[in-house]
Amino acid sequence: MARRINRTIRLPSQNAAEAAPAPAPERTPDPKRVAAFAHGISAESKAAAFLIMKGYRIVARRFRSPVGEIDIVARRRDVLVFVEVKARASYEEAVEAVTEHQRRRIVAAAEYWLAARGGEASGDIRFDVVVVTPGKIPQHLPAAFDAGA
Repeated sequence: MARRINRTIRLPSQNAAEAAPAPAPERTPDPKRVAAFAHGISAESKAAAFLIMKGYRIVARRFRSPVGEIDIVARRRDVLVFVEVKARASYEEAVEAVTEHQRRRIVAAAEYWLAARGGEASGDIRFDVVVVTPGKIPQHLPAAFDAGA
């Protein structure tokens, strides 16, 4: 015995504009967030240039993973360095801005990076911080924290 299937077939609308959903209204970005983003990019560029002058080779910048972000990945000789860049009004503010929670996220992102690029992980691994303050040369803090912290 054959089954009967009832289907309603919709024909395309005569006017294509009627069928298309209304476009989402454009959001204007918050000027403060745009300025902060630009300031961060500028600080990272200064930090990268500073590290290059110190003999580091930049391997990656602004690496994002599901678990966190790394501002700069650099190499010097046999040491692979994951660098967090902090731009603040004062040195003290910048150092205090690297919180325990942020350190854990950086370490997790570094582990993710290493898992994705196992061949590049030869040698030692280090976590540094570069502090960028207005009107001053960036300050590099080698081994600012370790993966166990």
